[in-house]
Amino acid sequence: MKTPWSLRALAVAAGGMVLAGAAWAQQITLRVHHFLPAQANVPRLAIEPWAKKIEAESGGRIKVQIFPAMQMGGSPAQLFDQARDGVADVTWTVLGYTPGRFPKMEVFELPFLTPSGERAGEITSRAAWEYAQRFAADEFKDVKLIAVHTHGPGLFHTKQPITGLESVRGMKIRGGTRIVNNMLVKLGATPVGMPVPQVTEALSKGVLDGTTIPWEVGPSLRVHELVKNHTTFAGDRALYNMAFAFSMNKAKYESLPPDLKKVIDDNAGAETSALFGKAMDEGDKAGRDIALKAGNKITQLDLAETQRWLRTASSVEDDWVKEVRGKGIDGAQLIKEASRSKRATRSPSSIWLKPSAGCAPRPASRTIGSKRCAARGSMVRN
Repeated sequence: MKTPWSLRALAVAAGGMVLAGAAWAQQITLRVHHFLPAQANVPRLAIEPWAKKIEAESGGRIKVQIFPAMQMGGSPAQLFDQARDGVADVTWTVLGYTPGRFPKMEVFELPFLTPSGERAGEITSRAAWEYAQRFAADEFKDVKLIAVHTHGPGLFHTKQPITGLESVRGMKIRGGTRIVNNMLVKLGATPVGMPVPQVTEALSKGVLDGTTIPWEVGPSLRVHELVKNHTTFAGDRALYNMAFAFSMNKAKYESLPPDLKKVIDDNAGAETSALFGKAMDEGDKAGRDIALKAGNKITQLDLAETQRWLRTASSVEDDWVKEVRGKGIDGAQLIKEASRSKRATRSPSSIWLKPSAGCAPRPASRTIGSKRCAARGSMVRN
C-alpha cells in the first residue's frame, strides 16, 4: 500500500527536525571575559578579530560572546581562575595580577631585558609563546592556552623631567608588578602600588609624581594631560615588560568535537600571540603620537646614562634568580632563554641614536625632532 503523501511529508519534516536538532546541538557558545573596555586596543584589535575568525572558520557552529570590563563579575586578579574553573570559557588577563603564581613568566618583567622598537610587542610576544611552551608549560597545565604575549616597552611618564638617574630619586611612582616595584626601589624612587585605573586620580591629586606604563595605556588614563615628560632608553632596551595570557577552560575545549577543536587549535599559538602583541604596538604608536601632539617632552637617555641605569637595576635580576631558586627554578638559565626575544631581530628604535645634522657621530641621547645634541645625559623636544 502506498504511503499517503501527507504521511510522507510529515516523515520528511520530522526527519528534518531531527537533523536540525542535531546541528543545533553542535552549536557552541564561548563566553570571553576580560578587564578592559570594549574600545581599548587589545579587545578591538585582537580579541574581536579572533572571535570573528573562530565564528567564520567554525561555519557558525561556534558563537563568541565577549564580556568586557569585568561584566561577568570578580576582579582582574581572578580572571585566570575563572577560565580554569569554568566561570568563563575564555579569559584575558595580566599574569602579574597574581604575584608569584607564574614565576617562570616573570622573567619578562625584569628591567632592560626586552626590546623597545616599533614592533617590540609583536617580537616579544612570539618569543613569549615559544618560551612558555618550552619552559613554563606547567604554569598553564590547568587551562587550554590560546596565547601568551607581552605589551610594548614600559617607560616613565612623570610630572618632572628625568634627565639622569638622580632625577628619579624620591619620586612617587606607580609600578605595575612586584618586580617593577623592586626595580623602582633600586633606582631610588618610592613605589606606590595601585590598580592602573586609579592612576588618573592619583596623578591629579598629587599622590603620584609619575607612573610606569607602556604608551598604549596612556590615552585611556589621560596621562598625557597629567604629566608632560616621558623617558625612554638607548640601545633598544625597554624599562620593563609584562606578560598576559588568553586562556580557555580545559573542560570546555575537551567537550568540543574534533573539527571544532581544530578551529581553536588553528587560532592558538605563536601567530595568535603575535596578533595580541601587534595590537599593543598599534596602541603604543597612537599613545606616543597623542603625547607629542599635546606638546609633551620625550627624553631618551643616552647610552652612557642608560648603562648607569642597567648597573643600578641589575640586582633586581639577582634578587629574582635567588627567589625562584628556592622554588627549584634555574632563573639564570631562564633569563638567557628569554633574552632571545631581544636577539630575534634588530629593533627600528636604533634610528633614534643617529646624530642630527651638524652633530658629531657619537652615542648621544636626543629627542625626536631636536636640532641640538648632547654629549651625555638627555635631550628633549617640546
